[in-house]
Amino acid sequence: MLEIWGRPYSSNVIPVIWTAEELGLDYKLKLAGGSFGQLDTPQFGKMNPNRLIPTIRDGDFALWESHVIVRYLCAQYSPGILCPENIQQRAIADQWMEWSGSRAFTPVIQMFFATVRTEPDERVPDKVKTLAGEAAQVLAILEEHLARQPYVAGDEFTMGDIPLGAVAYRYFNVDVIRPSLPNVEAWYAKLCERPAYQKHVMRFFGTNPDEWQALERACAAEGD
Repeated sequence: MLEIWGRPYSSNVIPVIWTAEELGLDYKLKLAGGSFGQLDTPQFGKMNPNRLIPTIRDGDFALWESHVIVRYLCAQYSPGILCPENIQQRAIADQWMEWSGSRAFTPVIQMFFATVRTEPDERVPDKVKTLAGEAAQVLAILEEHLARQPYVAGDEFTMGDIPLGAVAYRYFNVDVIRPSLPNVEAWYAKLCERPAYQKHVMRFFGTNPDEWQALERACAAEGD
């Protein structure tokens, strides 16, 4: 059975869990990282010398780095579908996965930490406004790209949509003012129709640090 080590509310783990669900894989989420610990054990160190999440073990094969794991799972269990067979289409999917990490993730996650992960009386409105503007400016690049096609790699959902889809949920569900990005919004609406996205990405993450931590504790209690 596939093992996924990580936290279900972690921005880097969510794409991996979503991918496994999209593929219909039989997997076990092993709670690790943050308050769950487990990263300093000899067992985990053998799988990932960086002692970071996410990490997977697929039989005797261990792998780390979120986007690499998504690529591996799609290539191994969905060749020609989530992992496009056409080499150029696959390269486009790869390109936008890399762009998600290099450009889109940082301003969105900084905006997320400046709001949800900061106590309300400690938030700096001007900082939040600036970060929201930076996130929207980056996503305007995706807006132009999606004017030509419904998904990042073409007409069909692929692995290229997965990391960006996880970022998009954070972006659209933080309490900030956002400009209209109709193509991104239409793409996001299609993702919201996918059962695996609903189950593993569209999690209420709270509005403050206490709610966030309570939700993570609830996952542990439920064995999620």
